[in-house]
Amino acid sequence: MKRRELIKELMDAGCYLRRHGKRHDLYVNPENGKKAPVPRHTEIKLKPLRTD
Repeated sequence: MKRRELIKELMDAGCYLRRHGKRHDLYVNPENGKKAPVPRHTEIKLKPLRTD
C-alpha cells in the first residue's frame, strides 16, 4: 500500500497527525485513543492488526 493511501484512510477514520518523528509519523484516533505509527517509506507492507 502506498503511504499516501494509508494516511488518507487514517484521516477518513478520524485520525490526526500527532507528531513527526525521524522514521515514523504518529497518527492518533481521538475516539478510542489508539495510535498508528506510519513509516516514511513510499511502499508500506501492512501487518495484521492486533485486537487487544
